[in-house]
Amino acid sequence: MSVIILFTAVSIAKMLLAVALMIATVRIFIGPRAQDRILALDAAYVIAMLLLVTFGIGSGLTVYFEAALVIGLMGFVATVALAKFLMRGEVIE
Repeated sequence: MSVIILFTAVSIAKMLLAVALMIATVRIFIGPRAQDRILALDAAYVIAMLLLVTFGIGSGLTVYFEAALVIGLMGFVATVALAKFLMRGEVIE
């Protein structure tokens, strides 16, 4: 019984996260300002990270969790670099 509930919950989470990723991708392409695009990119990497975690829960493989960790670290660095670029016009001083 609990396996069926877990499978159903993970499947629903995957579908909802896929929809959220599509919405964030649309915002990346049609965002009116650069700040909107950066926020959408930030949301997209968090959603992608969560999608990998749900794949890891569903399959039981630890590779998905490690990939989610790498995406989280790279996404954070990219967000900081883009925010610094918008504030000062250069990343490396």
